[in-house]
Amino acid sequence: MTESAYHIPVMLAQCTEGLAIDPNGVYVDVTFGGGGHSREILKHLDQGHLYGFDQDEDALANVPQDERFTIVQANFRDIKRYLRLHGVKQVDGILADLGISSHQIDEPTRGFSTRFSGKLDMRMNQSAEISAKEVLNTYDEGALHKILGMYGEVKNAKTLAQAIVSERGSRPFETTEGFTAFLKNYAPRGKDFKYYAQVFQALRIDVNDEMGALEEMLLSAIELLKPGGRLVVMSYHSLEDRLVKSLIAKGKFQGEVEKDFYGNLIRPLEPVSRGAIVADEAEIAANPRARSAKLRIAVKAGE
Repeated sequence: MTESAYHIPVMLAQCTEGLAIDPNGVYVDVTFGGGGHSREILKHLDQGHLYGFDQDEDALANVPQDERFTIVQANFRDIKRYLRLHGVKQVDGILADLGISSHQIDEPTRGFSTRFSGKLDMRMNQSAEISAKEVLNTYDEGALHKILGMYGEVKNAKTLAQAIVSERGSRPFETTEGFTAFLKNYAPRGKDFKYYAQVFQALRIDVNDEMGALEEMLLSAIELLKPGGRLVVMSYHSLEDRLVKSLIAKGKFQGEVEKDFYGNLIRPLEPVSRGAIVADEAEIAANPRARSAKLRIAVKAGE
């Protein structure tokens, strides 16, 4: 499968430049996917090494045959543990392109998209136990309300949660097509597809515990980076970006930034760019997925 068929990497040049690659350094692409970012990083390496993480079996078909590259089939939340299994305790840079790949969206059997009829799956790791079908048919009303409101920012989350529980009593949810037909009754007029996308996003984030995994990965990244090492993270919705922005600005996800006796900020990372970097109009025209991307770059303090 070609890279472009699987996934078109967003802001490829900006991500690579953000890593400030040392040809002999050690780097990690925690979201290998179609391998677009990894192949670009490899072009800049000499004696260095790149580790790619991906929990999706489909991504293994894209692994480059390069002795400078090692694929790790695991969730990026376990980055520290798996790197240590490979004898790696510190790295020069970590890249994360968050969210979902074009391949996952375009594969009907994966159940990520409202455009196709498929099973209500949405698991990035296809051996995981909980799928979107289980969430819809077994979670109580309160849990569904929380997921839809928090992860999908669905305005009528409470009403929809009640309706899901009522509907599944007589007709359990089985397919994306059937669930989308049900959602049509609750979507704001003229905003059907945006509404479907919000609900599907909420389910996907919960099924894969994306926010929990992201928090664990980011905290591990701080430990793994050498002084002067770079963290490059691209997110596609406000929940992810908020976590990344907070960690870079304050060194934690909640609370106020800490200061020393002299009033200097105490934080492990320093922002490289002022605010988020976004794609230009030309890239957005060529790849609409780039429209919602926000890229943040930070350097580990101490050098």
